[in-house]
Amino acid sequence: MNKNTHRIPGLVLTDHEFNLPLDYKNPDGEKLTVFAREIVAPERETEQLPWLLFLQGGPGYHAPRPKENSGWLKRAIQEYRVLLLDQRGTGLSSPVLSQTMQRFATPQEQADYLKFFRADSIVNDAEWIRDQLVGKRKPWSVLGQSYGGFCAVHYLSAAPDSLREVLLTGGVPPLDKSPDEIYRATYRKVIEKNRLYFERYPGDVKRVADICAYLDENKVHLPGSGRLSVKRFQQLGIVFGSSNGFEHVHYMLENAFVAGAEGLELNYSFLRSVEKAQVFEEYPIYALLHEPIYCQNEASNWSAESVRQEYPQFEAQRGRPFYFTGEMIYPWMFDEYEYLKPLKQAAEILAAYDGWPSLYDLSVLEANRVPCAAAVYYNDMYVDRQLSQHSADKINGIKLWITNEHEHNALRSRGEIVLDRLLGMVKGSI
Repeated sequence: MNKNTHRIPGLVLTDHEFNLPLDYKNPDGEKLTVFAREIVAPERETEQLPWLLFLQGGPGYHAPRPKENSGWLKRAIQEYRVLLLDQRGTGLSSPVLSQTMQRFATPQEQADYLKFFRADSIVNDAEWIRDQLVGKRKPWSVLGQSYGGFCAVHYLSAAPDSLREVLLTGGVPPLDKSPDEIYRATYRKVIEKNRLYFERYPGDVKRVADICAYLDENKVHLPGSGRLSVKRFQQLGIVFGSSNGFEHVHYMLENAFVAGAEGLELNYSFLRSVEKAQVFEEYPIYALLHEPIYCQNEASNWSAESVRQEYPQFEAQRGRPFYFTGEMIYPWMFDEYEYLKPLKQAAEILAAYDGWPSLYDLSVLEANRVPCAAAVYYNDMYVDRQLSQHSADKINGIKLWITNEHEHNALRSRGEIVLDRLLGMVKGSI
């Protein structure tokens, strides 16, 4: 374990690096690096504070990189020593990238490696780190955002004695639903988000039609790599579940065309903004494991692609209303995204794999004694509210804050308020 401490106004940050097993059933086998950053208030640096582990959303995204004392972190360090964990395969934790995966000789070896990057392995890492930093038999608190909440509920199921309290923001997972059931709920919510988007910006109906017509008639290459197809353009709707997602897309579209030498063409700035919005190549675990995070003793079999056939609204055709898609991964992405192409066969193997173990022990959750509080967003596009409520019914003692005031990104956009409310709930003052 290596340490490096530095300071910015209002925060003391200490880096930790751990050498951990890839497979905890084979602890003497292959190792990987797991990175975590400890955060504490300067005035409390030497105090024996309780620990709060933060689990980031995703899968496949690294923990936040603090630049200032603000948001939920500002509230958290008032009483906790916070640990921001780069979940295995992300950030500085043995990153999974198209580049790093080339060390494997075959797609099967790539897929076998990636099977160890779900919530169960992430929680095993957290348990090892807790023993080192907090101490054996000493519990800590966990804050899980979105997929981080899925990991936290697995933690609650697998090692409840290690937990002091659990806080979830948009992250109560479907405990006993198939991927197809989950994606049906997601598609319905995305349809509603599209309706609201075009109700807010009716002028974008024509803009979208013009862009699709241009993409049909021209081969448009993005500045970095890859071609912009209509179905790739549809993926801009993935941000519709955030508080400013509509505006993000609208301002991109209003800048879509520019007068070129031969008439109107797609603006370079627009094409760059599309590339920046589509980060699947930068975070390939998201593309590779997004469906498997829902799998328990079953294969995903490209569930989002299969269920999409039940919703013909999403087939973009001239003369018909256009619908953006949401948080779905499709097999064609491994043909169109340049830096996903080398992972196509591994993705196919993972989609067909039916040996994913169960993630939640319902008997443990039904007997839960760990204080838990969860923010459930009424209009959440990513984690369906009704599925979350169904799951919460099976977690003894969990307190829900169901709100339509915030969207899924509330911990980022209104973090101090959200965390303060959850802490009040879990401590009994609310």
